[in-house]
Amino acid sequence: MSAVLKRNNVKVMGRGEQPMLFAHGYGCDQNMWRFITPAFEDRYKIVLFDHVGHGHSNADAFDPTRYGSLDGYADDVLAICQELDLTNIIFVGHSVSAMIGVLAAIREPERFDRLVLIGPSPRYINDGDYVGGLKQEDVEGLLDFLDSNHLGWSSTMAPVIMGNPDRPELGEELTNSFCRTNPDIAKHFARVTFLSDNRADLPTLRTKALILQCSQDAIAPEAVGRYMHQNLPGSEFVQLSATGHCPNLSAPEETIAAMEAFLRDPAPVKAVA
Repeated sequence: MSAVLKRNNVKVMGRGEQPMLFAHGYGCDQNMWRFITPAFEDRYKIVLFDHVGHGHSNADAFDPTRYGSLDGYADDVLAICQELDLTNIIFVGHSVSAMIGVLAAIREPERFDRLVLIGPSPRYINDGDYVGGLKQEDVEGLLDFLDSNHLGWSSTMAPVIMGNPDRPELGEELTNSFCRTNPDIAKHFARVTFLSDNRADLPTLRTKALILQCSQDAIAPEAVGRYMHQNLPGSEFVQLSATGHCPNLSAPEETIAAMEAFLRDPAPVKAVA
């Protein structure tokens, strides 16, 4: 296995030709897609990976300078695509990885057929008329809490992010995933994620995109999804009944149905002019 594939613990499966590349969110790993991928394995080539510092990736490959912005993670996505010679890709990104996929598709649009963006946010912090869902002081407090107590932050925040308090096992799974993540990398990635601002990048995307917006999402509220839709040329917006921030775990059937409907739509010859 090449250094690139080892670094990101890349797994390839499925019986189709067209690649479907799945990118997990903060504090998670590729296992978070286990309820989604079986629906697509017969028709697509499924490509899974872990961001550096997550899952079974090579944490020794972490470089705080390289990963000082989401561009470093987009570089990894493109390196995987290049290593596997992937084209005509359907990219499925959850949470922060939705924006990572947008950045990758902006840089190499010829590689991507379309994007599925689950709970995306170009900026998490409110800014003037822009509603990101979080106040600057709240984010600073969250990051300070994480810096001082990784495990405490994980057990406090994971259930809030997951939502679905009537299904505590979901919050427990996310808590455990957060706790398994390398603490130093988790702290660094949290700062990069919550302080990111990629609003100016949105109009430059030329790949057809589906925005899947959950209800009662504490991390990416509906206003954020609507903003994404207004600023991504040719995008589609679907409001899910699913609550929380992780419908890939809490509502896989609804998530799959929305993806299937989007994939049935014919793509434009060149996605968006």
